[in-house]
Amino acid sequence: MRRYAFAGASGRALSMYARPLRERFGAVSDLVGVFDVNRTRAQLVAEAAGGAPAFDDFDRMLAETRPDAVIVTTIDRHHHEFIIRSLQAGCDAITEKPMTIDAPRCRQILAAERKTGRHVTVTFNYRFAPYATRIRQLINDGEIGRPLSVDFEWFLDTRHGADYFRRWHRQKANSGGLLVHKATHHFDILNWWLDDEPRDVFAFGDRHVYGSAGPRRGRRCSECAHGADCSFFVDLRADPRMAQLYFKAEHEDGYVRDGCVFAEDVDIEDTMSATIRYRSGSLVSYSLIAHAPYEGWRASINGERGRIEAEEFHSGPFADPEVQRIRLVNAGPIVREIDVPRASGGHGGGDERLRQAIFAIPPPPDPLGHTAGSRAGAMSLLVGAAANLSIARGGPIAIADLLRDD
Repeated sequence: MRRYAFAGASGRALSMYARPLRERFGAVSDLVGVFDVNRTRAQLVAEAAGGAPAFDDFDRMLAETRPDAVIVTTIDRHHHEFIIRSLQAGCDAITEKPMTIDAPRCRQILAAERKTGRHVTVTFNYRFAPYATRIRQLINDGEIGRPLSVDFEWFLDTRHGADYFRRWHRQKANSGGLLVHKATHHFDILNWWLDDEPRDVFAFGDRHVYGSAGPRRGRRCSECAHGADCSFFVDLRADPRMAQLYFKAEHEDGYVRDGCVFAEDVDIEDTMSATIRYRSGSLVSYSLIAHAPYEGWRASINGERGRIEAEEFHSGPFADPEVQRIRLVNAGPIVREIDVPRASGGHGGGDERLRQAIFAIPPPPDPLGHTAGSRAGAMSLLVGAAANLSIARGGPIAIADLLRDD
């Protein structure tokens, strides 16, 4: 029986961990405490965890509950704080992505892990999706030879993409921007597919749709005079889960969950591109937009002996509920189409497979290296951190420089 405590009573803590751990891993896990400065949210997650005690003092929770591991689901800018404090208390840390938001915090985590001898797991659920896994298998099997370059583009639609501009993510001080918070998924999957680490990053980013680029603005959707005329209007109060988790809890900390996407304090980009050079010499051309008419991604992986073409769509006219297809093109050309049945569950079926890998006792075999530690966490977030620095400075950024102490 392994004992778990939570740092952060978020929606992710509730849906990804508290309920599934109680319902599906109750025989091997014990949820012993939930910490959050917002007592209303802490109590809600604690109830979902089977009646675990709620705390507003993290150190007291650790002292009284003595967990084996702490699951960190706070705002991104606080991840490093609770990871490090957990390690120093003799616990392992299981953290939501990104591991943290910038290079100095990353170096602090790596140093604490080395010093304490405890372990950090980063929950890159997209690795576990069957479709992404099949691509990794094809590359591992040598179907295209050594990978030389990748073109990778990700589209966030105006439902999901816009939501990042309503929440705390809208400020880089909280999230590192979408090049860290969202793209850490994408950079990790690229690192994992290529079985390589990034060396240099050059990036551009702009804000064309949200924030001050918008036509008009209010404080929040639920009280906006422009709601009837705004295509981004949402009434989150109508969702019982959102109402309970956020609207009924905002009196404690003032956190507004339905902020205006056009607010002047939005400082993250909505249109981004980056070039990444890997240690092996492979090149990646990456783009991310947060205002597309549909949601999904496309990737083309070029190797010495062939090419993999893949795409996945979650909304819009290209979304296929049944089958996902990979196109493998070798010399000749010889074209093979590989169908992967669409998996059910969150993140392309990755969420449940990730939970099995982390919480099952004993864990399932992991021949492809799905489970990620702090090094993988660092290599994904540092691409985004380097991209942010490149946008600010106007030049390439070396990943190795970000790992050096000041």
